[in-house]
Amino acid sequence: MQRVGGHGSEPLYGLEATRSIERIAASSLPPHTLMARAGLRVAELTRALAPHARRIWIACGPGNNGGDGLVAATHLHRFSRSMGGLDIVVTLCGDSARQPADAAQALQQALAAGVQIQDAPPSSFDFAMDALLGIGGRRPPEGVLAEHLRVLRSSGAPVLSVDLPSGLDAETGVLMRAPGEAAQAPNQRHTLSLLTLKPGLFTADGRDAAGQVWFDDLGAPPCDGVLAQAQLLCGSPRGGAPLRRAHASHKGSYGEVVVIGGQDIAHAGSGMTGAAVLAARAALHGGAGRVYVALLAEAPVETALRWDPICPELMFRSVQALMNTALLQSASVVCGCGGGELVAGILPSVLSQAPTLVLDADALNAIALDSRLQTRLQERRSSGWITVLTPHPLEAARLLGSDTAKVMSDRMAAAQRLSDRFAAICVLKGSGTVISAPGRIPMINASGNAALATAGTGDVLAGMIGSALAIPAGTFEQTVQRVAGAVHQHGSLADRWIQRAGAGHLTASALAEHAC
Repeated sequence: MQRVGGHGSEPLYGLEATRSIERIAASSLPPHTLMARAGLRVAELTRALAPHARRIWIACGPGNNGGDGLVAATHLHRFSRSMGGLDIVVTLCGDSARQPADAAQALQQALAAGVQIQDAPPSSFDFAMDALLGIGGRRPPEGVLAEHLRVLRSSGAPVLSVDLPSGLDAETGVLMRAPGEAAQAPNQRHTLSLLTLKPGLFTADGRDAAGQVWFDDLGAPPCDGVLAQAQLLCGSPRGGAPLRRAHASHKGSYGEVVVIGGQDIAHAGSGMTGAAVLAARAALHGGAGRVYVALLAEAPVETALRWDPICPELMFRSVQALMNTALLQSASVVCGCGGGELVAGILPSVLSQAPTLVLDADALNAIALDSRLQTRLQERRSSGWITVLTPHPLEAARLLGSDTAKVMSDRMAAAQRLSDRFAAICVLKGSGTVISAPGRIPMINASGNAALATAGTGDVLAGMIGSALAIPAGTFEQTVQRVAGAVHQHGSLADRWIQRAGAGHLTASALAEHAC
């Protein structure tokens, strides 16, 4: 058994792949072996997580997920009889006469061991186990099962979910909720994923519903013929590792970043200069040798920002001075951060001149509204140029001609559609950021937390990606790995921030300062 979230990456398997692995593993083992192993692991983790609990409620459903819970209940019941002082309360939803063979056998063993089955949840408990629904739970729970699930979700006591939080889609991370039910806080939640890790645990609603994820493969041999649906990015990949700097190097050795955006307040009274400056600061602290900033304005403005007193190293240029220059063609260009309405006017030139391009925010919105810009974006593939799109769900929906709800219903599929349509690397931001690229298995980033839910952190990410691409990577795969490394580093900064005692509120400025 392992705690998920260390280093490297882990394969993630969807519903059909998990069932195939289960069938293959079960075919080489005596009957009921996988369930016996699963229930034992769940019981062991329960004892480790709740060593001082006095009453443990185990909520079992009508299928094999409930069977795992019943096996765990048998082990915990025997432990309580030998040690004393532990009350095991087991409830079973559904018709026991219709249980699958493994679950029926687990129920017989539980009853034979003296486990008592109750109809209703206890009035109070110190620890609970959610064994109601597993990967097969595709319909909203009803009746008694729904009531048990409501008690589990609203409990302030620690809850351990068996394989998957009940009601969570194993592939998309969408959680089935009752009408009016609020989003779930991640406090005191654990999930023991059995046999395989599922993508839904790490994106959309999954991270809050699952809490801390644990994994046990139940001793099943590797199944090389079964393809993973995604990769979980738990640490910076090799391509995202910091560049080791040689003594005999100089600022030109580490590439250049150009940030274009930051619409001036003189245009329609809507100023977004800070977004471009945040991206530029992040690129600078991320290690780029030189960083240029080009702010958008309809005409020269007397009050326009000409230098950054926080980062005087940033070099400001007019947009006109940058167009049709070698710098635009050699640098890593980040375009769109705070670009407002004005960014649409310079996008044709940027799309046709910048071989390495990160498109963010208003640049994405402008492309979504203009079929000609979409065509220019698609044409970049014929030149072998690098394009990275960094949408949040609403921006992704606009690019896909869809809506946010559809994007959130399957984040991995939405990211892949964007990658395939525009031949680009897509970074679909949100809880469990998805990194996709044409012809490659998508990645789900495991780092990051709600501290990133502040204005400007997306601009910082765009700058960090621009910095990661300032030096040519060599192969496209290495480029994807660099982008993934920047995404993971961005989340890791927030993780380290909240771990610091008294760290307080995380601003985008503080995030950019630590983007190294």
